[in-house]
Amino acid sequence: MRKVVKNAIEAIAGLTDNMSISVGGFGLCGIPENSIQAIYDAGITGITCYSNNAGVDGWGLGLLLQKHQIKKMIASYVGENKEFERQLLSGELEVELIPQGTLAERLRAGGAGIPAFFVPAGYGTEVQGNKEVREFNGKMHLLEMGIVTDFAIVKAWKGDESGNLVFRNTAANFNNMIATAGKITIAEVEELVPIGALDPNHIHTPGIFVQRIFQGTDYQKKIEFVTTRD
Repeated sequence: MRKVVKNAIEAIAGLTDNMSISVGGFGLCGIPENSIQAIYDAGITGITCYSNNAGVDGWGLGLLLQKHQIKKMIASYVGENKEFERQLLSGELEVELIPQGTLAERLRAGGAGIPAFFVPAGYGTEVQGNKEVREFNGKMHLLEMGIVTDFAIVKAWKGDESGNLVFRNTAANFNNMIATAGKITIAEVEELVPIGALDPNHIHTPGIFVQRIFQGTDYQKKIEFVTTRD
């Protein structure tokens, strides 16, 4: 099966309105810039989006928010996006907030074929909602469901033509888990190398999880907060 595609436009083929996607990155670190731009340009709407956060105004997932392409956002942190806040408060956007560790584990579980698990985080708060509650070792736990999305979209430092991925430093963040959680996983990489060029001991995501891969271009790698010393 040939996994290499020419660009982000080819990579998102089949991603249509009202689908679910999970998107790697943390803040603006390690986000799949090319793929997000392709979704923006294609005008795909009604998206249910799982990601750690919703980008910032005018960049990352913030691009999709400004064109109302995201119908529902499931995330753990959303505090850096004023348009997100406006849509939430006006009722234009459905939002589900999940504790960060729970979101990470739900993605990992979905990728591992685990349908559900119990976790103590969120018990006794609004996170609990109508979830099943059980006691383990004297502590109450909530039943959380594994996450599998129609498409998973990630950004890696290097990848080979079989889809094996290597992430660089903190850019691994949610990318590694999200790469396993899609029915179709798209990986954009800074450097696409031949099969056998990667040290097997350095591979973070095995290619079995990746269906499409391409070498991205024109990465801006914006910094969310620029902090300099006087």
